[in-house]
Amino acid sequence: MHDEPLQPTPFAIHDRFGPVGRLLLYLSRMMAVIGGLIFVGLVAMSIVSIVGRKLFGFVVPGDVEVLQMCAAFASSSFFAYCHLVHGDVKVDFFTHNMRKTRVFALDSVGSVLIGLFGILIAWRTGVGALSVREAGETSAILGWPVWIAQALMVPGFLLMAAAGFYMAMHMFQMATESRTPPSPATPLPGEKG
Repeated sequence: MHDEPLQPTPFAIHDRFGPVGRLLLYLSRMMAVIGGLIFVGLVAMSIVSIVGRKLFGFVVPGDVEVLQMCAAFASSSFFAYCHLVHGDVKVDFFTHNMRKTRVFALDSVGSVLIGLFGILIAWRTGVGALSVREAGETSAILGWPVWIAQALMVPGFLLMAAAGFYMAMHMFQMATESRTPPSPATPLPGEKG
């Protein structure tokens, strides 16, 4: 694992995560790659189903069910990585002229909220999956248990919560240390210039 500098934006920082942050970044990157591969597979399946239906009278059985179930848990795999690399949507209209330390403090509060939301949605998704499992609900065409797709969303939401709380601490540290991050053009110690 190595440090991954972020792309410069007006208020992004050149993060240097500690071991926990690098582990979270690695795990979230792997989850995002897995989610992306699932979406690539879903697109390929949809193309085969659509072209097959139009040209050959062939359809992938249960293609819509597979798409719905897999897209749900694949989508949850992107949130943590997005937050760790400052990729989430921020409206900086009000903070544009604030000192960076104040922006870092506000980002810290926002990250706490993301962490809390991640825990809440992981909890409710997990409870919902257990409820659906007890009911024995299956998909209409393939007969796949619906609860599995719901349960597969929980790890992504838990990782999002961990990323939120880690970034809250990281941004709070940036705010309290009142340090200005190095410019992306300036090499850091140990980097080649």
